[in-house]
Amino acid sequence: MEIAILALGCFWGPEIKFNKLEGILKTEVGYCGGDSSKTNYKEVCSGTTNHAEVVKLEFDPKLISYEKIIKYFYEIHDPTTLNSQGPDFGTQYRSEIFHFNDQQKQIAEKITNEENKKLFGKIVTKISIVKNYCPAEEYHQKYLEKR
Repeated sequence: MEIAILALGCFWGPEIKFNKLEGILKTEVGYCGGDSSKTNYKEVCSGTTNHAEVVKLEFDPKLISYEKIIKYFYEIHDPTTLNSQGPDFGTQYRSEIFHFNDQQKQIAEKITNEENKKLFGKIVTKISIVKNYCPAEEYHQKYLEKR
């Protein structure tokens, strides 16, 4: 099993979409890239934490490759809008690929360069090492309570 962490706007829609892919074993919404190892939705929305809303994917690389996940990432959001997706605005809604190692970084850079050619150099997606990932505990608790 491997893990990918991706920021592509509000985390709910992408989580649903990634859950439908064969090889994705588990998804989790959270925050990543910020200054603190703990945060919550209210703090992230304040714009002061530097966290992005993200989807954490646990996947089986025998069933789906990291490369395919990154290609799908570019299919399901607009990587040319800075700090926004649809009606959502703020740095927490940025487009960013968080990598765990050099292999993930190289794949992310390769696919981003390919996509950027198609989009005439307009991609604003950042590629960064995973930093201060926090699960969105308040949402997981509400989700579990509804079950």
